[in-house]
Amino acid sequence: METTHRPAVRVICLDAAQRLLLLHWRDPFDGVMLWEPPGGGIEPGETPLIAARRELAEETGLDPAAVRDRSVSVERDVRWNGKRYVGPEDFFVAYFAEERPTLNPTGLLPEEQVNLHKHAWVAWSDLNTLADRIEPPTLMSVLAALVPDGPWRDLVR
Repeated sequence: METTHRPAVRVICLDAAQRLLLLHWRDPFDGVMLWEPPGGGIEPGETPLIAARRELAEETGLDPAAVRDRSVSVERDVRWNGKRYVGPEDFFVAYFAEERPTLNPTGLLPEEQVNLHKHAWVAWSDLNTLADRIEPPTLMSVLAALVPDGPWRDLVR
């Protein structure tokens, strides 16, 4: 399997009830399903923050200004579309004042539209009930690092 290093970013979105937004993707190579925060590759000339805001707008239609300028670097090792992606990704957090903001993912490429199965605003306490794998597996630790005063703080110590 080809190994690729692609600079990338992810955005952990929190609604008014502190639910996390996860996108449910179907891998076009093998059909495996996974849940993951919005995000993607950093384009040439972009900073990680600019890429995070662009990816959030493209994949969700949510306000990119909601993305805060603090990030946590996470080592990733993900298989997708017949490739293995390794290396650090910057994770950011975005806050939304309403509960379960409506998504409008009009910026997805046609091949992304086909592979995005659905999305869900998931209570952090319900993450372990999702049937398919969550990427990254350390999502709660990443959330605790970004938002150390959240209600999840005692679960990840």
